[in-house]
Amino acid sequence: MSNDAKAINNTEPANTELASARAATTFVADLLCSLSDAQLDADSLLPGWTRRHVVAHLAQNALAVGRLVSWAATGVETPMYESREVRDRDIDETALLAPSTLCALFRDTATALDEAWLALPESRWSCEVRGGQGRVVPASATLWMRTRELWVHGVDLNAGAGFDALPERMLRRTLVDVVASWPADRIRLDLTGPTVESIGDQNAQNSISGSLADVTGWATGRTTLGISSSESPVPTAPNWL
Repeated sequence: MSNDAKAINNTEPANTELASARAATTFVADLLCSLSDAQLDADSLLPGWTRRHVVAHLAQNALAVGRLVSWAATGVETPMYESREVRDRDIDETALLAPSTLCALFRDTATALDEAWLALPESRWSCEVRGGQGRVVPASATLWMRTRELWVHGVDLNAGAGFDALPERMLRRTLVDVVASWPADRIRLDLTGPTVESIGDQNAQNSISGSLADVTGWATGRTTLGISSSESPVPTAPNWL
């Protein structure tokens, strides 16, 4: 890591967070390289979105997270998105770009965000900003915010990488985020591997079982593959975003 990385924080955890964001960017970039121009037009795992829409969203998300970093740097409030309608319009319009332009935009916006993180003084990482769901968080949270977006939407590209391609640490952290967003006393998640454990309401009558990767896929609303349930059929996971 370059000396510029010290602008983020001198602590190892901060360096790890930046490295994780870069690894997630590489994950998506490699998947994009495996797709032909025509394949970008195919459906993603998200209803109503092609792969183009997923790439467009990730590019627009980099710009949006960058606005939060700018907010922390300057103290001038710059929300992620002007409105939900503007966000959706920008994604739809970006998805119409030529394939080479669209993929270049993904790379360029990711690079610009990385540079913004590097330039943010250590004293500004604790500044509070407001995420897309309205939650107030420190600027340091933008690292994980972006990282999670990349890993999950990389799977959404439907380009041969499932949740089992994600690092265990990323799966576990994503699953904890999802469960924390659910109403209390709803469901128990029984993980069958790589670590056998239960997450969620231990007294819940309803339970979902599967590997960490499969349960994360179910919990994020992507798939029911590899899942067994105390209910039949397997229920839909509660909304988390």
